[in-house]
Amino acid sequence: MHVEFPDKSYYKIGEVAKAFNVNTSLIRFWEKEFDIIKPKKNAKGNRLFTPKDISNFKLIYNLVKERGFTLEGAKQKLKKNPESTFDKHEIITRLEAVKAELIKIKNQL
Repeated sequence: MHVEFPDKSYYKIGEVAKAFNVNTSLIRFWEKEFDIIKPKKNAKGNRLFTPKDISNFKLIYNLVKERGFTLEGAKQKLKKNPESTFDKHEIITRLEAVKAELIKIKNQL
């Protein structure tokens, strides 16, 4: 899944939920389940996600929703071999971005 975000320092939980087409409750749940998602909270207690949090959320989304891992399986995969998992996800993300750009060019022709 290729998700594009505008260049910002922080994203609200609603923006993240809309981009991934999930409920905000799922984002809050995964925040509690996975240690790699650590949004900042403002004075009101609203969650503000950094680009790194978004990247980690994409990784978890890929493992759970696209590849069919259970939550426990995804946690184990991230703990057992995190560098390999992040590297593979980075490659997939770049390829999806290239694919999206090529589709965009094709549609303009």
